[in-house]
Formats: sequence, C-alpha cells, structure tokens
Amino acid sequence: MSKPIVFVTRMLPQPALSRLLEAVDAEVWPAELPPDPDTLRLKTAGRDGLLCLLTDRIDDSLMEAAGLQLRVISNCAVGVDNVDLAAATRRGIPVGNTPGILTETTADFAFALLMAAARRVVEADAYVRDGKWHTWGLTTLLGQDVYGATLGIIGFGRIGQAVARRAAGFGMRVLVYSPSTTQEDNTITQTDLHTLLAESDFISLHIPLNKHTHHLIGPDEFSRMKPGTILINTARGPVVDPEALYTALKTGQIARAALDVTAPEPLPADHPLLTLDNLIIAPHIASASQATRGKMAEMAVDNLLAGLAGERLPYCANPAVYH
Repeated sequence: MSKPIVFVTRMLPQPALSRLLEAVDAEVWPAELPPDPDTLRLKTAGRDGLLCLLTDRIDDSLMEAAGLQLRVISNCAVGVDNVDLAAATRRGIPVGNTPGILTETTADFAFALLMAAARRVVEADAYVRDGKWHTWGLTTLLGQDVYGATLGIIGFGRIGQAVARRAAGFGMRVLVYSPSTTQEDNTITQTDLHTLLAESDFISLHIPLNKHTHHLIGPDEFSRMKPGTILINTARGPVVDPEALYTALKTGQIARAALDVTAPEPLPADHPLLTLDNLIIAPHIASASQATRGKMAEMAVDNLLAGLAGERLPYCANPAVYH
C-alpha cells in the first residue's frame, strides 16, 4: 500500500521529522527561506497533505490548485491568520495548529523583553562594546522600575494570563483589556482600552491578528499613553501601525518598545525603525526554546497524520469542518 504524499514547507526538528518520514512520502523544503507563492502552489499540487508554517500564505487559490485529494493542512503555529479557514472549511479540509504548548515559553520571552527594555539591557551592552564605559556614573543609562509598576495586557488568552502570573511576582498592578474574556481573577483589573493606555507603564500585546485588531495600536492609541510607556509586542506585527510606532518612539511620545514581531516581517535593512536606539527587535523567537519548538513539530505531525488517516485532528483550528 502506497504512503500518502505530503509537502512540508520547512525542515522540522527531530524526532518529529523522522517520525513523519517513516509514515508518509514527504518532500521537505530544504532552504531557510520559505518557498515563494508560485513554488508553494506547484509543490502542493497533487499532494494529500500539507504541513506549513506561519510564513506560508495558504489561501483559497492554493487549495484549488492543490486538488480535491488534499485532505489536511497542518500549520506549525498557534495562530492561523496565514490560512483561509473559511475556504478550508468550505472544502472540507481540517486545519491543524499547535495551541497551549507555546504559552509559558512565549510569556517568558515577553517578560524578558519587558525587563530588557525597562533596564536598557541592549543599549547597555552596546555602550560597553563601543568603548563608552569609562567609569561608574550616577546617571548612566537610567531605566525604569518594573517592581510595583502598572502592566497593561491587551488580550487575555493563555499567553496573556501567563504574563499576568509573572507580573504578580514583581508586585505589579495588572490592567487587562480583552473584550472576548470576562474571567474572574482578583489579581487583575479588567478595564476599557482607553483607561489601560492612559494608566499603564508597560503595555504587552497578546491578541490574534484579524480585521478588528489590525493596527489596533495606532496614532490615537499612542497619544493616550504616558511619555514613559514601554510597549511590548509578541503577538503579530500588524497589530501595531509601524509608522505610528516610529513617530511615537522618535518624538518621545513613549519611552521605548520591544518587538518580537514586525510589519513587514522581516524588516528590510533600511527600515526607519532600525535606526532607533530605544527599540529592541527580535526575529520572531518568542517560542524558540528547544523543548517548545520540538513539541510544536510533534503536534503538527500528529495533526497531519490524523487528517491523512481520516481521523479527527487532535488540535483543530476549524472544528466546524466536522459538522
């Protein structure tokens, strides 16, 4: 009996890759950069399954080009904004994702960015390496206290809640804006967006990207923040208007920002944001621990193999497909 034929858009960590290759006839894209749209469409055509990353745009036209035999799409990410879920559901194709496993690792990184921005760690490292450290100074590289400060969390899903737990250890006052969440928790205060923006010393974004959250943080929102505010984004780049962010940082409208995600992604080398000293940018690595990325790959393989076997996906982003 022949094995199902699948296309995998990037190399996977071991042992997930070996397990996949034993079960299916897989072509794995070997390059660091993702396949371009035309190549992705060509490689997906005639395949029974597709295992993709958040960098791959999986739209209705690609599913059409793939053919009716395409049985499952497994996205190795929590977010599925790169996949047209409505089109997949309409075509009867279940879409897998990898929820839950990234929560604590991403929250760790969000708090690492918060601490690094508050205490100007990246600037301090550059200061030393540039030969500027001549003596101890009372006013050298003054940062902001984290303990006892107010943290505003926008989006209170798994990761937002995990960040709030970390904030409790620093004695922070936590404000939450999350229209879809009405969770009872005496360690936080739920409030409206305008109040959160005005009262927070730190603002951390943990919302999915959709038509309602695109450029949620723009010129008006920056104008409502305090001059000393620090913005942290480990969600999706387009949640923040990059031009408005540049202006806010350049003019001192806010103090600093730290991003794990950008718009576009990656930023071109000549992007204005890269000229700013009060901005930290990481290359989308919030979930990049060995254990977490390995588990993500295992979950993605689990989803793919279940779909190929005609079984319900263990982690399905469009459960309506089974109705």
